[in-house]
Amino acid sequence: MLKKYPGILFLIVGNSGSGKDSIISGVSETYPSHLKQIYTPKRYITRPSSKTESNFSITIEEFHELKKRGKFAITWHIYNLDYGISIEIEDWLKKGNSVLINVSRAVIEKTRKRYENLKVIFIYVPLELTIERIKDRGRENLELIQKRIERAKNNQLFPEADLVIDNSNELDKAIKQCLDFIISVTKEK
Repeated sequence: MLKKYPGILFLIVGNSGSGKDSIISGVSETYPSHLKQIYTPKRYITRPSSKTESNFSITIEEFHELKKRGKFAITWHIYNLDYGISIEIEDWLKKGNSVLINVSRAVIEKTRKRYENLKVIFIYVPLELTIERIKDRGRENLELIQKRIERAKNNQLFPEADLVIDNSNELDKAIKQCLDFIISVTKEK
């Protein structure tokens, strides 16, 4: 069933290493205080947190128990990991707040069928730079690095996005472009 909340759900997608979490953090830090609050919830992930991201690290068993109890609004499974976004986002959306989250592009179609007020932001980075960033972050083993690189090769573009941001140069410019888009869409409502 399509949920029609006054708030807008912004899904930010892009290949590993594209800077999604950095952009979300920058938007959160610079979002104007006179506007209705924007929320950037932590994801639940079945692996430990890293130095470059903030999430709730839980076991596979804990994840499945939370999912069974209806505690997630959005879930997905990729790279042998489970990810979830708390159902709490619906409370924020009901109050007219915007929500910005880093998700897999694999959940977009399903999420569009669940939430009416939804926008997708794709973060583009050239493949060579993506490969460099994936290797530099030191979060995955060699096998997983290769899987992420292969997926990036096959997903360099995302034409279905409402906004495409090139994050291959200055992070501040990418943050500003994302922030400006969110503010413009929010003010249209």
